[in-house]
Amino acid sequence: MSGEERLPPEGFRQRGALPTGTRLLMIRHGESFANEQGRAGGPLGDGGLTDRGRAQARALAARLARTGELAAASAFYTSTLPRAIETGAIVLPAIGAKLSAVTDESLEELGVGEADGLTWEEIAQRYEAPDWNVDPYALNVPGGESLMGFFERCALAIDRLVARHPAELVVLVVHGGFIEQALKVYQGVGGAVRLRPRIEFCSMSEFEFDGERRRLLRYNDLSPMGAA
Repeated sequence: MSGEERLPPEGFRQRGALPTGTRLLMIRHGESFANEQGRAGGPLGDGGLTDRGRAQARALAARLARTGELAAASAFYTSTLPRAIETGAIVLPAIGAKLSAVTDESLEELGVGEADGLTWEEIAQRYEAPDWNVDPYALNVPGGESLMGFFERCALAIDRLVARHPAELVVLVVHGGFIEQALKVYQGVGGAVRLRPRIEFCSMSEFEFDGERRRLLRYNDLSPMGAA
């Protein structure tokens, strides 16, 4: 009897069948200098990974090399921000597949426009924060991005990747904000909803997309990290 045949029928079932759709495995980058210093981390303010961020990425790489859990991956993408690219460069060799990293700007964090590199205190002094409860289409700062614009960008990116990689496992090195938008897509809630999840550095969250069926396969899955 197969594993599927041993599952209880609908109405009794507490867990789903094995994945058959496209699986998007999203890794949040390691700690960056922007995170450490409390700055808006666009292309200028990002600063790349801190020593701790690199240790986080190495801990994840060690786990993946040991378990081989992502060996079936057919594609590997990162956002174009330095912290994601650097995390991807550390993690990719441990997956074990002969893959090349593809950068994709649609996977970036919420755009911060002309506030790029400023501290959050400086941003609060210079700009009036948008009230996204009233207008989710309002830009956060000049040249930045709105909540709905961010959600729509991320949702379109997910749709493109699912269409491009049917029934495959695809690894993405992205950002906490992108993963939050993916959670909205999975749950089928509106883009203006604020979920405010906690998503740890170098954690893995995995989603399955199979036609109208969308499932969360894992969330905020962390590797033990011995480095300080």
